[in-house]
Amino acid sequence: MSHRNARLTLHGRRILVERVCSGRPIAHVAAEMGISRPTAYKWVRRWRAEGEPGLLDRPSSPYSTPRRTPAELEKLVCELRVSRKLGPARIGPILGMPASTVHRVLVRQGLNRLSFLDRPSGQVIRRYEREKPGELIHVDVKKLGRIPDGGGHKTLGRQAGRATRSAMGFDYVHSAVDDHSRLAYSEIHRDEKVATCAAFLTRAAAFFHSHGITRIERVLTDNAWAYRKGLAWKAVLADLGATGKLTRAYRPQTNGKVERFNRTLLDEWAYLRPYTSNDERTAALPDFLHTYNHHRCHTALGGNPPITRVNNPAGQYI
Repeated sequence: MSHRNARLTLHGRRILVERVCSGRPIAHVAAEMGISRPTAYKWVRRWRAEGEPGLLDRPSSPYSTPRRTPAELEKLVCELRVSRKLGPARIGPILGMPASTVHRVLVRQGLNRLSFLDRPSGQVIRRYEREKPGELIHVDVKKLGRIPDGGGHKTLGRQAGRATRSAMGFDYVHSAVDDHSRLAYSEIHRDEKVATCAAFLTRAAAFFHSHGITRIERVLTDNAWAYRKGLAWKAVLADLGATGKLTRAYRPQTNGKVERFNRTLLDEWAYLRPYTSNDERTAALPDFLHTYNHHRCHTALGGNPPITRVNNPAGQYI
């Protein structure tokens, strides 16, 4: 997968090759695609030598790292970290290594924070995560003020937007996030009533099914009335063969994956730019979701987008 700052994706490289093969000068094609001539020549040269596989990204790691810390020494660093909970400043003198080198080893092995370890056993427990897609789905609702036509205070200024802001009401963004893969689905509604929540869960399950998550085992929510008492909500859970789970009262961290997704939703969609109408913001949601699920780098997945975790559920991302 191309890195997020790459000028050309795999599709763009194919277009580049097609235009060059049609007889056009490489310099002209490079200029219209916004890349340098050396870059254009590189991809054309790789395509001629290797065909379609030549257009794929190659790992940036060197072929060899002769000065890297030997595996036996890295193993000793990890043993001291796990068994004695020592930091780089203390492990370094014991093994005759600079503290900075010890720190790099610990980062590479995922042991640079003691919070990643279970204190009694020394096992790595970097993050709580279900083992396979569909085992647990996090569901939550985010309340957003609606935007008046012509824009709100972000477009018109705080004083000008104050008069219309209170009369617009709210949108309720219903979101579902798969615990293992972080694949996300969201809809915007005018309320968070039982019928709305139940219908959303039905469509969310269909979305996950269409992307390869064929069974939902558990659904985790907060303690809102619709989730605790709603008969329609319980009926949908029964139809899906799923079990409903509630977070501890006043403990939103339990539902942390969807809560963190809500923050991303605000930063990269709702508050990304000043929208001139509520419909404009609503229309931008599908594009955000597609980017989030298929293209956006996710830190907890090793820089991969969520869809890769669905296609490769056994993959390990540190």
